[in-house]
Amino acid sequence: MFWNDEGYLLSKRNLDENSIVIDVFTLEHGKCSGIVYGGSSSKKKNFFQIGNKMYLTFKSKNENRIGYFNVELIKAISPLFFDNKKKSISILSASSILKILLPENQINKKIYRSFEKLLEYMNQDDWIRLYIFWELSLIKELGFEINSSIKKKNLNSEIKYVEINDKLYKIPEIILNKKATRISNSDIVNALTFNKNVLYEHFIIPNKLRFPLSRNILQKYFA
Repeated sequence: MFWNDEGYLLSKRNLDENSIVIDVFTLEHGKCSGIVYGGSSSKKKNFFQIGNKMYLTFKSKNENRIGYFNVELIKAISPLFFDNKKKSISILSASSILKILLPENQINKKIYRSFEKLLEYMNQDDWIRLYIFWELSLIKELGFEINSSIKKKNLNSEIKYVEINDKLYKIPEIILNKKATRISNSDIVNALTFNKNVLYEHFIIPNKLRFPLSRNILQKYFA
């Protein structure tokens, strides 16, 4: 098997003294893993910052065995935010969520483009709002439609809820009112908590996954 594609680095881990294994989210081949020989060398290791965009050449002799990547850096994204802990951890968080939730080798260009847009807009003042709605769009693309699940406890109440696994979760105002111009840290925490609950109930618990530490850290930064 042989292909070329563009993609974003989702994770990396050491294989041996000189090589690493990376997970990437590509435009035409979905999420996939492979070995990079020499990836831990002083010359190449700076390429492999989570969120960086790469041009990838993949080779594999057998579809049932892990393949190998040759990598060229297209755009170094993560280093742009090394001096901003909130933005840096949000890139790690989004990448980690994609790593655990995306199926292997399944193309999803809509999710790819939304992730790309998220990274492009990280330098905007309202980046955290985009992050919150990025999580919601990912949840929708993976099969859970929040809008169709909105409920009220009683007809006179203005508070709206989502029911998941027989539990009701209050929907934060920031999610209901997308045009709100001012959001507080409390609003952000409420929205991130809501998203986390949806992810837990619909994906993490049923599939026995481990929720990303970076996502928990991101939420704590606004608490």
